[in-house]
Amino acid sequence: MAASRLFLPAVGMFCIMAATIPAHAGAGIEVVMNEAKIIRLTHPADTVVIGNPAIADATVQDASTVVLTGKGFGVTNFVALDEAGRPIIDEQITVVRQNASTVRIYRRSEVQTMSCSPYCESAYKNTAEKSSEAEMNAR
Repeated sequence: MAASRLFLPAVGMFCIMAATIPAHAGAGIEVVMNEAKIIRLTHPADTVVIGNPAIADATVQDASTVVLTGKGFGVTNFVALDEAGRPIIDEQITVVRQNASTVRIYRRSEVQTMSCSPYCESAYKNTAEKSSEAEMNAR
Protein backbone atom coordinates (compact mmCIF):
# COMPACT_ATOMS: atom_id res chain seq x y z
CA MET A 1 0.00 0.00 0.00
CA ALA A 2 2.80 2.43 0.90
CA ALA A 3 4.63 1.53 -2.30
CA SER A 4 1.58 2.39 -4.44
CA ARG A 5 1.30 5.80 -2.72
CA LEU A 6 4.83 6.56 -3.85
CA PHE A 7 4.56 4.93 -7.27
CA LEU A 8 1.63 6.98 -8.65
CA PRO A 9 3.12 10.41 -7.81
CA ALA A 10 6.45 9.28 -9.28
CA VAL A 11 4.75 8.23 -12.53
CA GLY A 12 2.87 11.54 -12.61
CA MET A 13 6.08 13.56 -12.17
CA PHE A 14 7.79 11.53 -14.90
CA CYS A 15 4.93 12.28 -17.32
CA ILE A 16 5.08 16.00 -16.54
CA MET A 17 8.85 16.09 -17.02
CA ALA A 18 8.62 14.17 -20.31
CA ALA A 19 6.05 16.65 -21.66
CA THR A 20 8.23 19.68 -20.89
CA ILE A 21 11.53 18.66 -22.46
CA PRO A 22 13.32 21.80 -23.67
CA ALA A 23 13.94 22.38 -27.39
CA HIS A 24 17.64 21.42 -27.15
CA ALA A 25 16.87 17.83 -26.14
CA GLY A 26 17.62 16.41 -29.61
CA ALA A 27 14.11 15.66 -30.83
CA GLY A 28 14.30 17.94 -33.86
CA ILE A 29 11.92 20.78 -34.63
CA GLU A 30 9.02 20.43 -37.06
CA VAL A 31 7.64 23.63 -38.59
CA VAL A 32 4.65 23.80 -40.93
CA MET A 33 5.18 25.66 -44.22
CA ASN A 34 4.17 29.36 -43.94
CA GLU A 35 3.66 29.08 -40.18
CA ALA A 36 5.71 30.25 -37.21
CA LYS A 37 6.91 28.30 -34.18
CA ILE A 38 8.21 29.96 -31.01
CA ILE A 39 11.40 28.51 -29.54
CA ARG A 40 12.31 29.38 -25.95
CA LEU A 41 16.03 29.05 -25.28
CA THR A 42 17.40 27.89 -21.94
CA HIS A 43 20.05 30.65 -21.94
CA PRO A 44 20.29 34.05 -23.70
CA ALA A 45 21.64 33.79 -27.26
CA ASP A 46 24.19 36.07 -28.85
CA THR A 47 24.19 34.51 -32.34
CA VAL A 48 21.45 32.66 -34.24
CA VAL A 49 22.18 30.73 -37.44
CA ILE A 50 19.88 28.91 -39.90
CA GLY A 51 21.72 26.44 -42.15
CA ASN A 52 19.57 27.06 -45.24
CA PRO A 53 17.54 30.29 -45.13
CA ALA A 54 15.49 29.14 -48.15
CA ILE A 55 13.94 26.43 -45.94
CA ALA A 56 13.46 28.29 -42.64
CA ASP A 57 13.86 31.77 -41.22
CA ALA A 58 14.65 32.82 -37.64
CA THR A 59 13.52 36.07 -36.07
CA VAL A 60 14.96 36.98 -32.68
CA GLN A 61 12.29 38.44 -30.38
CA ASP A 62 14.58 38.76 -27.36
CA ALA A 63 17.74 37.03 -26.13
CA SER A 64 15.82 33.90 -25.11
CA THR A 65 13.01 33.79 -27.69
CA VAL A 66 13.37 32.92 -31.39
CA VAL A 67 10.53 32.59 -33.91
CA LEU A 68 11.12 30.02 -36.67
CA THR A 69 9.12 30.33 -39.90
CA GLY A 70 8.86 27.56 -42.49
CA LYS A 71 9.71 28.99 -45.94
CA GLY A 72 10.43 25.93 -48.09
CA PHE A 73 10.09 22.17 -47.79
CA GLY A 74 13.08 20.29 -46.55
CA VAL A 75 15.52 19.85 -43.71
CA THR A 76 18.07 22.32 -42.35
CA ASN A 77 19.50 23.13 -38.95
CA PHE A 78 19.13 25.85 -36.31
CA VAL A 79 22.05 26.87 -34.10
CA ALA A 80 22.05 29.41 -31.26
CA LEU A 81 25.30 30.39 -29.54
CA ASP A 82 25.86 32.25 -26.27
CA GLU A 83 28.19 35.26 -26.00
CA ALA A 84 31.20 32.96 -25.43
CA GLY A 85 30.40 31.05 -28.66
CA ARG A 86 29.14 27.92 -26.89
CA PRO A 87 26.12 26.21 -28.49
CA ILE A 88 22.82 26.60 -26.63
CA ILE A 89 20.88 24.64 -29.21
CA ASP A 90 21.84 22.79 -32.40
CA GLU A 91 18.73 21.16 -33.83
CA GLN A 92 17.48 19.82 -37.12
CA ILE A 93 14.48 21.69 -38.54
CA THR A 94 12.04 19.89 -40.82
CA VAL A 95 9.58 22.03 -42.76
CA VAL A 96 6.44 20.10 -43.68
CA ARG A 97 3.20 20.69 -45.58
CA GLN A 98 -0.01 21.57 -43.74
CA ASN A 99 -2.30 18.56 -44.16
CA ALA A 100 -5.24 19.58 -41.99
CA SER A 101 -8.13 21.04 -44.00
CA THR A 102 -6.28 20.37 -47.25
CA VAL A 103 -7.53 18.36 -50.21
CA ARG A 104 -5.50 17.40 -53.28
CA ILE A 105 -7.23 16.66 -56.57
CA TYR A 106 -5.24 14.57 -59.05
CA ARG A 107 -6.14 14.81 -62.74
CA ARG A 108 -3.76 12.92 -64.98
CA SER A 109 -0.47 14.77 -64.51
CA GLU A 110 -2.01 17.77 -62.78
CA VAL A 111 -2.38 18.25 -59.02
CA GLN A 112 -4.62 20.91 -57.53
CA THR A 113 -4.44 21.73 -53.82
CA MET A 114 -7.56 23.07 -52.16
CA SER A 115 -7.76 24.68 -48.73
CA CYS A 116 -11.06 23.73 -47.10
CA SER A 117 -11.97 25.78 -44.05
CA PRO A 118 -14.95 25.41 -44.28
CA TYR A 119 -15.37 26.01 -48.05
CA CYS A 120 -12.79 24.70 -50.51
CA GLU A 121 -10.76 27.25 -52.45
CA SER A 122 -7.51 27.02 -54.38
CA ALA A 123 -4.68 27.18 -51.87
CA TYR A 124 -1.94 29.78 -52.07
CA LYS A 125 1.29 28.26 -53.33
CA ASN A 126 4.63 29.87 -52.68
CA THR A 127 7.69 29.20 -54.83
CA ALA A 128 8.77 26.15 -52.81
CA GLU A 129 5.36 24.51 -53.12
CA LYS A 130 5.24 25.19 -56.87
CA SER A 131 8.70 23.68 -57.41
CA SER A 132 7.83 20.69 -55.19
CA GLU A 133 4.66 20.10 -57.18
CA ALA A 134 6.57 20.40 -60.48
CA GLU A 135 9.07 17.78 -59.27
CA MET A 136 6.24 15.42 -58.30
CA ASN A 137 4.55 15.86 -61.68
CA ALA A 138 7.82 15.21 -63.54
CA ARG A 139 8.01 11.66 -62.13
